[in-house]
Amino acid sequence: MNRFERKLAEHQLPLRRGSLHTLQINLGRQCNQACRHCHVDAAPWRTEMVEGKIARRIGQWILEHRPAVVDLTGGAPEISESFRYFVETARDAGAHVIDRNNLTILEEPGYEDLPAFLAQHRVEVVASLPCYSAGNVNQQRGNGVFDKSISALRKLNKLGYGSDPTLSLHLVYNPLGPSLPGPQSELEADYKTALADRFGIMFNRLFTITNQPIARFAEDLRKQGRWEEYLDLLAHSFNPDTVERLMCRNTLSVDYLGQLYDCDFNQMLGMNLRNGKPRFLWDLAPRDLEDQPIQTGLHCLACTAGAGSSCTGALEKQPHN
Repeated sequence: MNRFERKLAEHQLPLRRGSLHTLQINLGRQCNQACRHCHVDAAPWRTEMVEGKIARRIGQWILEHRPAVVDLTGGAPEISESFRYFVETARDAGAHVIDRNNLTILEEPGYEDLPAFLAQHRVEVVASLPCYSAGNVNQQRGNGVFDKSISALRKLNKLGYGSDPTLSLHLVYNPLGPSLPGPQSELEADYKTALADRFGIMFNRLFTITNQPIARFAEDLRKQGRWEEYLDLLAHSFNPDTVERLMCRNTLSVDYLGQLYDCDFNQMLGMNLRNGKPRFLWDLAPRDLEDQPIQTGLHCLACTAGAGSSCTGALEKQPHN
């Protein structure tokens, strides 16, 4: 029993899968950035990307089973040659589509028409912007990233993102170091004021996400001698009220090979769904996973600390007392 499972047991909280709502597809590890907090360990030199044949098999599954939401992530998912195929296929299936966008991809040569494509297909954009200060963003994500991000946000705003009710634009905040995010509603208000006043930028919501103790962030914690300190912070901040709303209950994660996981974090740790061997998306239907146990590890403490953390931000407005 791991430390997270002990917390669940203390509070007599079961954790099993419910009905599928979101199919999250990780299109691969290649990215035009190499951020220190990235749980995917993505970078420009990574080569693992979904191949066309596998993309088509995933697309056929989407058309057959019609999940409510198809969530595209990476790396930078837009780099994949199958990105637009997934967007078009999911929309044909009636799904709402989310693009986990790092913003700077919109500034890269060859992607000039990407904002218009996203708007045309009413794709929800969830964009990384860990602070509204240039210094903090560049420290976490690389020199020059802040200015490129502001330019990309202006392009999205010009198309109606953040103002048109059919074009949602959400931003993602990650703490700079080994700490929990502040209250999401307060940070959102600060972001909206700062970005509007300084740059004339509008967006819908801010999602606060706790840094996962895996990949580069875990490496940095160990180098700084703060690994145990961070795990203790997460464990001592465990909030039982977040468990019912954990994304692993209704989200299914698929990697670039078509293998299945309870979440994208488990995917990065190789904790795939197994039935004697790895399971692939095209081998099962959504109902086959209902009420199945969820694989957990120490990193799951990050999702239940404080106000909780998921791909849609905090799981409750205020931490449990």
